[in-house]
Amino acid sequence: MFANIKSTYFVKMVFKLIDEKRALNTIKYNKRLQEKMNVSLLNYKLYYGKYIIFEDNGKAKEYEACNNILIFDGEYKNGKRNGNGKEYYLNGILIFEGEYLNGKRNGKGKEYDAFDRNLIFEGGYLNGMRNGKGKEYYENGTLKFEGEYVNGKKWKGKEYYENGHLKFEGEYLNEKKWNGKGYNSNKIIYEIKEGKGFIKEYYLDGKIEFESEYNNGERNGKGKEYYNDGKLKFEGEYLNDKKWNGKGYNNKNEILYELKSGSGLIKENDDNGDLVFEGKYINGERNGKGKEYLDGKLEFEGEYLNGKRSGKGKEYLDGKLEFEGEYLNGKRDGKGKEYYDSIIIYEGEYIDGLRDGKGKEYNDEGKLIFEGDYLYNIKIKGKEYVNGILEYKGEYLYATKWNGKGYDENGNIVYEIIKGKGKIKEYYKGKLMFEGELLDGKKNGKGKEYDYFNGKLIFEGEYLNGLRNGKGKSYEDNGRLEFEGEYLNGKKWNGKEKEYDYNGKLVFDGEYLNGEKIFK
Repeated sequence: MFANIKSTYFVKMVFKLIDEKRALNTIKYNKRLQEKMNVSLLNYKLYYGKYIIFEDNGKAKEYEACNNILIFDGEYKNGKRNGNGKEYYLNGILIFEGEYLNGKRNGKGKEYDAFDRNLIFEGGYLNGMRNGKGKEYYENGTLKFEGEYVNGKKWKGKEYYENGHLKFEGEYLNEKKWNGKGYNSNKIIYEIKEGKGFIKEYYLDGKIEFESEYNNGERNGKGKEYYNDGKLKFEGEYLNDKKWNGKGYNNKNEILYELKSGSGLIKENDDNGDLVFEGKYINGERNGKGKEYLDGKLEFEGEYLNGKRSGKGKEYLDGKLEFEGEYLNGKRDGKGKEYYDSIIIYEGEYIDGLRDGKGKEYNDEGKLIFEGDYLYNIKIKGKEYVNGILEYKGEYLYATKWNGKGYDENGNIVYEIIKGKGKIKEYYKGKLMFEGELLDGKKNGKGKEYDYFNGKLIFEGEYLNGLRNGKGKSYEDNGRLEFEGEYLNGKKWNGKEKEYDYNGKLVFDGEYLNGEKIFK
């Protein structure tokens, strides 16, 4: 069925190393990959980085190598992005579309938020940075800023409140307001000259949010902050935009804390008066032990350095422990443990917020299911267990079994995978779920799937790239034949089918033609 598939693509490797510790592991892994490059196209990949598939029409697609995720689609020339193209985040969401020159953003383009898909900027670029005229937007789509940029920074323009009213108009220096006028309800409320002045900003309902002396483009000198109900939140002095000397208040006008020379034990409230942090301040920042809260519930407790989580700490979700371990610069870094419903699901090493180094995984019953090595959150070498019994030992390539051996409950070798090829058996909580052929680390060839609850056969047939493709049969959990025919990319494509409801009554008797149901 798939014998006539052809490819005119070729691949180029792009190396990307992050730090010395990871670089050594990556280089070692790439030496093993180079030995596999003659096996198939899928093997011609760097474990960490990207690979490029060039098309014969002047376009190319870039993929993140670990998970085969599209990260760029557009025009290429001289081995680089040149022309129009689109960039995607690892979750598949579009984050940029526009023009490129010599591999960098150059010309007109648009940026999008990586999670909510909203437009956040549109304008000009030069050498990968915002340059020339541009516009920024709030999450709700209203205009936030319009003006000119130089080397990625605001240079001159207008800022707006979310309700569309003008907030500031003037010039900037290193992203700081430098010369210009501030507005509220379209009325001038302050003026800044050479980074100096007395500024005020307001909530959308017109109530004042803060007022302060301004020097060198930052809050420096005396100032006040207010809750959104107009009550005093902080009064004192600022140094380089940090609270330095003064007192903080709750929305009942009671003193919460006092700062002296940027130090003290404080309690931070959000604009509604709800507690979001309590702990130690040194040099106007979180330093030492502290706690964070979300919606009144403890979210984190631990140590801080220069305003970020650094040292030992614990994370909570809905009051339950989610993580405990070490942090650096606000991210998990060092040794740690992850929990689900108070049960450990991982313990091991982290770098830059990701599982990296030695580690162990556990199922939701607390039983060990994997121990070995991780690189950038992906397994690269180790052992898998089923009900405490070794099931697989070997290496992984982009999170799939690559070189290794499988074992039965008596320790006997039942299969072997060499360069992603072999016959395997997969288990879940001790129950056989799949048996069949493997190629390039994925289901390819003939195989069988079994029901988790009763162990009965639910599918037998052909696979391609991990999905049902080709001839196959599917069965109901009582063993009755449900479908027989051809599959395409995991979907029923051509063949006969009978469907029954829970009472065994026939509800469909017909065929599939090109993926569509055809009733008799």
